[in-house]
Amino acid sequence: MPLSSVAAHVDERELPFYESVGNECSMFEHAFHQRLPLLLKGPTGCGKTRFVSHMAAKLGRPLFTVSCHDDLTSADLTGRYLLQGGETRWVDGPLTRAVREGGICYLDEVVEARKDVTVVLHPLTDDRRLLPLERTGELLEAPDDFMLVVSYNPGYQHILKSLKPSTRQRFVAMSFDFPPPKVERDIVAQESGLPGEQCSALVNLAASLRAMKGQDLEEGVSTRLLVYCATLIAAGMPILEAARATLVEPLSDDADVQEGLMEAIHATFG
Repeated sequence: MPLSSVAAHVDERELPFYESVGNECSMFEHAFHQRLPLLLKGPTGCGKTRFVSHMAAKLGRPLFTVSCHDDLTSADLTGRYLLQGGETRWVDGPLTRAVREGGICYLDEVVEARKDVTVVLHPLTDDRRLLPLERTGELLEAPDDFMLVVSYNPGYQHILKSLKPSTRQRFVAMSFDFPPPKVERDIVAQESGLPGEQCSALVNLAASLRAMKGQDLEEGVSTRLLVYCATLIAAGMPILEAARATLVEPLSDDADVQEGLMEAIHATFG
């Protein structure tokens, strides 16, 4: 069955919830069908990972997600020989599995990975679409239904952790940000079950807290944290307690900054 037919038979109601704010879904589909790798840029908690999950389900393809970190090596992606039942066997890593099975491999915060990881990705991000496995002697050609997606937060970029221009220019790229207020309200309401009026107050509060980014805060409050806060409130936790646990403590350890955040919360909710 053609890929387009598979996608056409997916029940939208069964997909991971994602509220589109622009043409990002169309862009993802075009990149997928044209066999192009995709780079997502945006702040932490703005919906990048949920977006990829939504699109993988919509396209009917398995999703292999890797959370990148300082110790992630190319072998963690491609695979390694392991001792199993007294025998040494090759075990595919998530990237290799995605290539073999025809799936979407998503590398979250790719700049956190070691430099040898991007070297492995290069042959997959041009017209070759190849994955060399030196340890097994294989040269895998990615099928049409394989897609590589990576993401990172430009706000955390610095000289030691950045994507080289030679790597960035191998990807189609899209910028993400926090949704517009009405859309963010609908997302928080959908995810938490909290009434829309209270969600609107949380979204307005988030705008005030995000204005503090670069002054007292390294990063503004994420949509994810708003959902956490709304979920606790919907479950019966007092608003101020829920707000402290989700919108204050995760954002800063500084007592003065926390006090300033609580002042903004009190101004919103009394």
